Amino acid sequence: MRFYICLLLVIASNMAAATAFSPSAGHDKTTSTTTTSLSSYLDSMMNPNGGATQPKPASYGFSGKSYTNVPSSPFNGQASTAVASEEASVSFPFAKADYFDTSFLVSKGPRATFDWGAPADATRKLCDDGLLRVGAWFCTNGGWESPNPKAATEVFWVLSGHGKLTDADGVEHYFGPGDNVIIPKGHTGRWDVYEPIHKVWAVNAHANIEETGSPVRVQVDHYHSWNEELLAALPLDNDGAVVADPLFGPFLQSSNGAAPSAKVFYNVGPTQVGVWSSPAGSTYQVQQGGRAWVYCLEGVMFITNGQTGEARRCEAGDTIALPKGWYGYVDVVEGTKQLFTVAK
Repeated sequence: MRFYICLLLVIASNMAAATAFSPSAGHDKTTSTTTTSLSSYLDSMMNPNGGATQPKPASYGFSGKSYTNVPSSPFNGQASTAVASEEASVSFPFAKADYFDTSFLVSKGPRATFDWGAPADATRKLCDDGLLRVGAWFCTNGGWESPNPKAATEVFWVLSGHGKLTDADGVEHYFGPGDNVIIPKGHTGRWDVYEPIHKVWAVNAHANIEETGSPVRVQVDHYHSWNEELLAALPLDNDGAVVADPLFGPFLQSSNGAAPSAKVFYNVGPTQVGVWSSPAGSTYQVQQGGRAWVYCLEGVMFITNGQTGEARRCEAGDTIALPKGWYGYVDVVEGTKQLFTVAK
């Protein structure tokens, strides 16, 4: 009898230990590391003191996926072949949000020059047509001078982290989650990363420095400046064509009389950056689209290639690169908002 009592006590003890390390208790049994949603992580980054948070775009949550906290060295040095093969099968370069997850970025190692911290970075490129390049980047804490003129204009959307870019004359530009940052070609200054930065980016490798001011300045635009009431409705002509659509080109035809809205906040030389929005149920025919990087902030839309008939569902957190002169259709399923960069 004493033997059976001891056996029952051992079983009960093991069951209690198993319960303590179950996934429902917030632990991953395979890695023993605490997990959290990306949106919760960004909430803590935006609001470390527990006060009221700012409004955030739907893409922060990456469609409800859960990721481990961004570690100091998350890189495995290899891309995901499963995801890469899926993206290679479509005519328009396209990536779901998790294509740029930190676990898929390729390490570049520690930076060669820095004056504080230990910055190490990693990247993953989606596409490069010789003019427009699209990808993602991650960097750990640290700072470094950037004295050489930037070789191209870069536009990036901050997924997580906080940092600062400084112009050559000392003017500082702070940025964090939900900010869009533009570094024009020819910029010099410095970088400081205060909390590990994870960003998606587009680069326009145009030939000349287009900024006329001296020094060349960084521009930071905040998500709240793109609230719907701050966007301008694009007019339609008598034939239902959208007049001068900045994203989908000059010959955008609305099939149901709906008009998109837009705001262009950077328009210098061959680079145009802005936000495009449309209500649900709208359908547009694109006859001569421009070369563009599109990052979906909110909603759901389908982009159909008129040449191949392939359609891509684009939802919050997704990235698509559109080639110059493409044609097809845009079908808005849920009211959508797109961050875009047009490279001419």
